[in-house]
Amino acid sequence: MNYRTVIGLEVHVQLKTKSKCFCSCSSEYGAEPNTNICPVCCGMPGALPVLNRQAVELAVKAARALNCTVKERSIFARKNYFYPDLPKGYQISQYELPLAVQGWVEFDSDGKGTKRVRITRAHLEEDAGKLLHFIGTTPVDGSLVDMNRCGVPLLEIVSEPDITSPSEAHEYLAALKEILQYAGVSDCDMEKGSLRCDANVSVSATDELGTRSEIKNMNSFRAVEKALAYEVKRQSSLLEDGQKVIQETRLWDETTLKTYSMRTKEEAHDYRYFPEPDLVPLVIEKELVARLDREMAELPRMRRARLIAQFGLSEYDARVITQDRYGADYYERAVACRPPKAVDLKQFAKSIANWVTVELAGCLNKAKISIEASPVPPENLARLVELIFRGEISGKMAKEVFAEMFGNATTVDKVISKRGLKQISDEGALSKIVESVLLNSQNIVEKYRNGNEKVLGFLVGQVMKQTNGQADPKQVNQLLHKKLSKSE
Repeated sequence: MNYRTVIGLEVHVQLKTKSKCFCSCSSEYGAEPNTNICPVCCGMPGALPVLNRQAVELAVKAARALNCTVKERSIFARKNYFYPDLPKGYQISQYELPLAVQGWVEFDSDGKGTKRVRITRAHLEEDAGKLLHFIGTTPVDGSLVDMNRCGVPLLEIVSEPDITSPSEAHEYLAALKEILQYAGVSDCDMEKGSLRCDANVSVSATDELGTRSEIKNMNSFRAVEKALAYEVKRQSSLLEDGQKVIQETRLWDETTLKTYSMRTKEEAHDYRYFPEPDLVPLVIEKELVARLDREMAELPRMRRARLIAQFGLSEYDARVITQDRYGADYYERAVACRPPKAVDLKQFAKSIANWVTVELAGCLNKAKISIEASPVPPENLARLVELIFRGEISGKMAKEVFAEMFGNATTVDKVISKRGLKQISDEGALSKIVESVLLNSQNIVEKYRNGNEKVLGFLVGQVMKQTNGQADPKQVNQLLHKKLSKSE
């Protein structure tokens, strides 16, 4: 049978603050275990929380970037459950009155046009600690608790069940990450736990929703897609065999590529939510929302449209360039270095796009570094492209030069000077070399005269050989045609 797949995602995003949500401890990643802690985030008796204003502003900015309505009044609640990494025995979160509601994310779904996924709610909460079962690669006897993450500010973004396939879930997460990075609210680094996703999925043979499973422990967008694909197949097989799907929480195992039952799925009432007595209601002034709206950076879909209109980029190039805010900033800084009178803007912009999406991207992937850490700053790339347009170096030379620029973190002019790679474009000097090649290749010249124009490539190659590849190929072709026509 054909089953209808329904997916909803709960994404936890770490807000980019210097301190935690309810105390002044550092939220820095990677500190020694249990060093960024205090009585507040460790839940000591008598310690009282104080709300971080920057966390609120970043949460509001994220909500507005996701087209949500920010509620003028929201309240914090205690979400009660027992786990060793939750020292208070409850998590400060929001429940009945969240910070923001009713937003949406739009993205280009492969082969389906623009897809809109609705956002149910976005609310502030604090993170729990972390359980460690290894020191390096050595397993420990039992579990170790690191409280450094306790109290780190999170924004939980809950989607409506509008996603209909695992690949669509991947596309939604990629679009969500782009938006949050552009808004400047989070680095969304999954390796550091800055973005985590839980997925709810069900299948059904009717229009009614099936029984859902929640999947946890996915550390990449690709893992989310794989876990959902496995779970869709598992639930479909159960229904095919006449069995029932039970509501539960399941863990994804990256090694076996399967999900495993963790526990029966909790409902909201299991957490015994009640208003947090130590925090007053959060009131968001309209002036704050208006100010943050004015400060909002240009978001990815808007930036893509502008780059296409302004620079004549293809849809593909614009999408690749803008999938990362730092990459888009790099690209525009490079284009801004164009010598105005020397090169047409759109030609220069398209050439920069090719270098960024091919040569630079390839080197970055090989070196396993981000564009922020590129040893070739945008000004240096722009200078390289400028020299190509001026005919001072060939495209082939430019790739060699770029490789050295990237490998040694040096400039194009230094590489050209060091290796003597400047292209020979002086007509007088090239003319003498062409004449010498023709004189020493009379048999090839005779073939050309007899109508075999393919041999021209050999003559071009001989000129390039004598100039160590530094001659301008276009100019060489023109000179050869000119001299061969005269000789006829």
